[in-house]
Amino acid sequence: MGFVSGRCVVIGVILHMATASFLFSICSAKDPPALYIFGDSLVDAGNNFYINTAAKANFPNGIDFGNPIGIPSGRFTNGRMVTDILGEEVGLPSLTPPYLAPTTTGDVILKGVNYASSASGILNDTERFFGHQIHLDTQISNFVKTRQDIISRIGSQAAKEQFKQAIFFVSIGSNDIIFSQWQNSSSWNTLLDTIISRFKSQLVRLYNLDARKFIVTNSAAVGCIPFVRDLHSSVDSCVTVMNQKAQLFNSRLNSLLAELTKNLEASTFICANVYAMLDDILNNYMTSYDFEVADSACCHIAGAGLHGGLIPCGILSQVCPDRSKYVFWDPFHLTETSYEIIAKHMMDGDLNYISPMNIRQLLNY
Repeated sequence: MGFVSGRCVVIGVILHMATASFLFSICSAKDPPALYIFGDSLVDAGNNFYINTAAKANFPNGIDFGNPIGIPSGRFTNGRMVTDILGEEVGLPSLTPPYLAPTTTGDVILKGVNYASSASGILNDTERFFGHQIHLDTQISNFVKTRQDIISRIGSQAAKEQFKQAIFFVSIGSNDIIFSQWQNSSSWNTLLDTIISRFKSQLVRLYNLDARKFIVTNSAAVGCIPFVRDLHSSVDSCVTVMNQKAQLFNSRLNSLLAELTKNLEASTFICANVYAMLDDILNNYMTSYDFEVADSACCHIAGAGLHGGLIPCGILSQVCPDRSKYVFWDPFHLTETSYEIIAKHMMDGDLNYISPMNIRQLLNY
C-alpha cells in the first residue's frame, strides 16, 4: 500500500507540474504583433485599385495567388509578396489588408493595415508617369486615421501598448532612385540630402505616433532590374551607375537608422539589406536556388526590350509557364519564389542580410 500510495503521490505531482507548465505556456504565449506596412509597389496589397492611376496590378498579376482565373490580387507579382510571407511567419491569421479597401474596418485593423502604393516615393514629387499615387507623407497621414480608430475601439493606453509591440514595415526609396534623373536637381548627392532629410522626418513622425519597432528595407540593386537594363540598353550586365546610386542611398540610410535608434528612446530600427539579398540571388541563381533566368521578366510583351523591361505586366503580356524558374516577375518586381528567399533572410538571416537583429529575434526582443 505504501508503494502504491507513493506512486500516486509522484504521479499527482508530475501531473500538477505538467498542468501548471501547460497553463503557463498559454498565459505567457504572445499574440502575433500587428503589422503596419508602408511603401511602394514592392509591398502594395491593392491600394492603387482605389485611386486614379495607371499603376494597377491587373491580371496576370496574381496568377498564382489563388483567386479565380483573371482576378488580380492587387500585388505586383505572380503570388504572394514578401510582407504576405512575413505575416504568415509571425502568425497573423490573415493577410494584411489594403487601407483603401472598403472591408478594412472594425476589428480587422487591430491586426495591421497596408498603406503602400505603387509608384510612390519618399518625396511627394517622385514619379508622375503613371498618374496619382499615395506618397509616404500621405500614407502616414492615413495611419493617423487608423490610429485614432483603434484608440476609439480599445482606449488610448491599450492602443499605445499595441503599437509598442507592432511591427512597422517600411519599404520605399527605389522609385526616388530609379526616377531621379527626371528630378530637378543639380546632382544625385544634392537630391540624396533632400531624400534622407525627408525620410528622417517621416520615420520620426511614426515614432511620435507610438511606433517603436521598425523594419526598413534599403534599396535593392536597381541597376539589375529588367526596366533599368532595357532603359540603358544594357545587354549582359547590370547598370553600374544606378547601382552606385542605390549604394549611396543605402550607406546614408544605415547611418540614419543607427542615429534614430540611438536618439529615440525605446526604439529599434532594423535595416533589411535587400541589396545584399538580391545580389546573393543573382550571383547564385542557378547553383543555390534552381532558377533558370535571372535577367528578364517572366511577364512581358514580346519586343518590349531585350529583357522584357519596357512595358509593365498587363493583359496583353505573355507569361512564362514556370514562374519558379524566374527571378523577376515583371520589369520592376520579383516572383513569389524570390520573395520567399528574401523573407527567409529577413526572418532568420545573419547580419549580412538584416541588422542589428532579424525578425525572429525582434519578436522576442
